[in-house]
Amino acid sequence: MNIGLIGAGAIANFLLEEINHNQSEHLLVKSILVRNKEKYRLLESNFGVKLFTDLEAFLDSEIDIVVEAANINAVKTLLPSVIKKKDVVLISIGALADEVLLTEISNLVKECKHAVHLPSGAIGGLDLLQNAHALGTVEDVSLTTRKPASSLIEEAIDEAKVVFKGKAIDAIKQFPKNMNVSIVLSLAGIGMEKTSVCLVADPHIEKNVHQVDVTGEFGEATFSITNNPLPQNPRTSYLAAMSILGTLKRINGELRIGG
Repeated sequence: MNIGLIGAGAIANFLLEEINHNQSEHLLVKSILVRNKEKYRLLESNFGVKLFTDLEAFLDSEIDIVVEAANINAVKTLLPSVIKKKDVVLISIGALADEVLLTEISNLVKECKHAVHLPSGAIGGLDLLQNAHALGTVEDVSLTTRKPASSLIEEAIDEAKVVFKGKAIDAIKQFPKNMNVSIVLSLAGIGMEKTSVCLVADPHIEKNVHQVDVTGEFGEATFSITNNPLPQNPRTSYLAAMSILGTLKRINGELRIGG
């Protein structure tokens, strides 16, 4: 399966290393859409890819699927056009907190027969949540995220401080770079208006910690995930990068587990 990347940051470089350099079976990154070819020119020789600045030329290149590895603004600007031609793996899931965009994307998926894949990112348990909610009987979903205080607030604190408590849809608006996990959790379960989020700035931790609690007719479930940072970029979760690679391998695989 030939892959096109939108963006050339830390996650894109992780995928290039793992797929092209390490020769991941039946996967190959062929094209990358960037804003400045000269800035990223070395990627062509280092990884055997072709750089594009024109979206249509990128989409018409030798690729089967597009991985968005940029940001929320890129999703809002480019995703509708991409879905008309290709399946997509979406990283900046927080963009879908925009209800107008979410509706547009949902309609385009039906109209154009192309899929949008949402990796689980820095959390887990989404397959259980989706299965538990197959009959619409999940009653409560909550996410408590603890992050190093310096990554959330500028003030110096000695004790953990709650910086947000409320609905997932409001969490992503106030912390757009920190709450992608709340949106994918909402989409897998009971929605952005009903999913509860608590975001804590903690001066005593160095890693992000996510706890998901789910209750419903199926019973109860709790997941706790402590994330190591991506070696290439400490602001990015290692598990989030891995989840994209895992999604691509499952799409291309013959035996698909879970879901």
